[in-house]
Amino acid sequence: MTKQYPVAKASELHSGEMKLVVANRERFLLANVDGVFYVISDTCTHKRSSLSEGVLEGCVVECPLHFARFDVRTGEFIDGPYTTNVARYEVAVQGDTVYVEMSG
Repeated sequence: MTKQYPVAKASELHSGEMKLVVANRERFLLANVDGVFYVISDTCTHKRSSLSEGVLEGCVVECPLHFARFDVRTGEFIDGPYTTNVARYEVAVQGDTVYVEMSG
């Protein structure tokens, strides 16, 4: 069963911006790419660094620690040190509220 957790106001995150959000005691990276919101795990799979402290260029976030890069739309690993994909979560926007959908 999936549940929606409110994580941010849509109006607070402009296109090209990202931020750390927390839901159900888990850390996520919320990104706005061309007006569409995406949520992936905030934890880099290489050395567990916080991706929200990195740089967002288009739809790619670069980890600040060793520069691994991930597509925020899919969580797919693009390049960098040996690593794997990060988890991607469904997003819903209702009114001005952004929700992450997850089991629980």
